[in-house]
Amino acid sequence: MEMNFQNDNRIHYITVISSQVEAQQVKLLIESLRRFGGRLGEYPVWVFCTDMKISEGFIESDTLKRFQLKMDLPLSNYPLAEKVFACALAEEMAALEGVQTLIWLNPDCLIFNPPELFSLRDQYDAALRPVHIRNVGSLANEPLDGYWQRVYEVVRVNQVPYNIESYVDGQTLRPYFNTHCFAINPAKGILQAWRVNFVTLLMDEEFQVDYCQDELHQIFLHQVVLSALLMKFIEKDRIFILPAEYSYPLHLQDKLPVSKRVQSLHKLVCMVYEENTLLEGVEIQEPVRSWLKNKRKYNPQLENVK
Repeated sequence: MEMNFQNDNRIHYITVISSQVEAQQVKLLIESLRRFGGRLGEYPVWVFCTDMKISEGFIESDTLKRFQLKMDLPLSNYPLAEKVFACALAEEMAALEGVQTLIWLNPDCLIFNPPELFSLRDQYDAALRPVHIRNVGSLANEPLDGYWQRVYEVVRVNQVPYNIESYVDGQTLRPYFNTHCFAINPAKGILQAWRVNFVTLLMDEEFQVDYCQDELHQIFLHQVVLSALLMKFIEKDRIFILPAEYSYPLHLQDKLPVSKRVQSLHKLVCMVYEENTLLEGVEIQEPVRSWLKNKRKYNPQLENVK
């Protein structure tokens, strides 16, 4: 798709650091964005930190700012709460800074090509991927379980106007989006609503006891809430479904159908590696190969790059 940057909105990237591991990951992420992101890699990055000391090695500039992220207990101990709070705070700041597109990038992502489709312009209010696998997703042909039903009650969802298909396992689900990377129009207020509804469910003791005792439902609660909000407040034709090169799940490479597996990293825009990097059998061309080899100090997983 040919892009016209003359009509680009003001864009900011956002991510979060809550550990030393994430600090190293974010360094690598930002360097990949600057090295391979083209014009889209030049925009400012806001890094939200649960502890500013963890990010002391970052050199701030006009295009890289760090911010303290404050969360009270028990919120700070809930899985991925820092992601929700960072996005909500960024949306508040965006209104003051005149930012028109916010792009969330997980720390465990890398950019290998210009992420041009993150540029929403006036055509879309969000750009993101369907989930990789069903996990806690709600099958479209089955009744809502108590977990999803309660989320829909809190968000006040009255109808489900469309379905999506998970990328790796091909399940037809009620709208359930991946959140490793996404772009959103901060003027919609979705991210602050995300925080409000997420906290409501987190503090709902009955909901937590009945439906969130296991790790899986806790980990993906943030994603379910955001998916419900996107479905409710943004029309389907205002949501751009990014192609598979965005948020490509390299950590699930061995679970992907052969027809969907990437053969070369240079074809990807945004790669997700999570806790492992399945690089065996994946071609790594220049300049990505040399760049990755030079960045092994940031991530031991890159020892797989020969």
